[in-house]
Amino acid sequence: MAQTSQSATRRPRSPFPPGGRHWPDLEEEMKARSAKDKDFRHGRTAIFFFYAEQEAYEIGKKAYYEHFSENALGNGRAYAGLASMERDVLDYGLDMLHAPNTGRGVFTTGGTESIFLGMKAARDFHRATREKRAGRRHNIVMPVSGHPAFDKAAIVMDVDIRRAPLRADRRVDVAAMRELVDADTMAIVGSAPCFPHGVIDPIEEIGRIADEHGVWLHVDSCVGGWIAPFFERIGRDIPTFDFRVPGVRSMSADLHKFGFCPKPASTVFFRSSEDVDRSTFRLGAWPSGLYTTTTFCGTRPGGAVAAAWAVLNHMGTSGYENAARGLAAMVDAYVGGLTAIEGLEMWAKPDVTILNFGSNQFDIYAVAEQMLKRDWLPGLTSVPRGMQTMLSMQHAPVMDQYLSDLRESIAAVRQAGAVGTIKATY
Repeated sequence: MAQTSQSATRRPRSPFPPGGRHWPDLEEEMKARSAKDKDFRHGRTAIFFFYAEQEAYEIGKKAYYEHFSENALGNGRAYAGLASMERDVLDYGLDMLHAPNTGRGVFTTGGTESIFLGMKAARDFHRATREKRAGRRHNIVMPVSGHPAFDKAAIVMDVDIRRAPLRADRRVDVAAMRELVDADTMAIVGSAPCFPHGVIDPIEEIGRIADEHGVWLHVDSCVGGWIAPFFERIGRDIPTFDFRVPGVRSMSADLHKFGFCPKPASTVFFRSSEDVDRSTFRLGAWPSGLYTTTTFCGTRPGGAVAAAWAVLNHMGTSGYENAARGLAAMVDAYVGGLTAIEGLEMWAKPDVTILNFGSNQFDIYAVAEQMLKRDWLPGLTSVPRGMQTMLSMQHAPVMDQYLSDLRESIAAVRQAGAVGTIKATY
């Protein structure tokens, strides 16, 4: 009965189209369908869109279209030029993150895939170096602020997640993390920065745990990996989080976030080629011979590879340093504006570009609902209850309007004594 009732409430299924429509007609309908989308290009969304400058945006788009039908599967057998661009992109990342000469990288479709490959390599390393204990399960030790992609990997691999609490500054409690590590721990994780609160975990301290126990350390720098090094280069106080920490074995870093490259594009880097071998799939049971991929995905969009190469070469060191300066100045300005609002406080001091703020005087979720009415799409955190935004350069021109609308929203909530019904969902 429940299934029948559920089916009755679903929208009618769209029939397969008869065809024959041409681009002007299709374009018109696509624009109509998207008419109510949030204006991400003008800073109305807290997440999902990352922007440095218009020329980089246009170059990424042109390069993507130039190779949009090509498949990055096949190790360059069909598209040698694409493979050469992919090697360059990975070399750039290895250089930026201070990987040793033994380091290697893999170009993926997103942070979830990058994390999955890191965890696969960690599991296979654990299997190769530790005896399986009867009745015991592998586990991953990570902060409560770690990304759900690790949970996905744990579900697929049938391993456990153990979560360490945070300190008052929203970074992982390293002493508590140490207590969770045992002989069945296949990996420990730190974030640089974590998605909810925007702070970099104490990777050097976590690295000492990795060294003490001989355990794999993965740094999830999907958000910060392609920009935090440039924050450091311009003199911002960025904790060391990359391969300079001896215990770090793998790192995930998204190109389509603060690398400002078109989606889907991410990277995962390993300290050694042996570790890449552990993350690689080699399958030969079918009649077509050996099937080898360094990624979970088979077919991969060649346009994403070409676009990443083009954007990185366009921006280069100077471009990313300029972006870091602009982002850093904007972060400071936003923090100043937010903390000037009575009753509002930062839940964490941002290391890079993620802001997390809330209040002990009024319901921040009710404020978020007011911001939605004013056509902003806020990010939310559940612990603590807060609003969250991932600043990119499209947020600079709208800062004054954002702060003004935020003040009005808070005033409306204070006056009404409103309680928010919105839920924190990514």
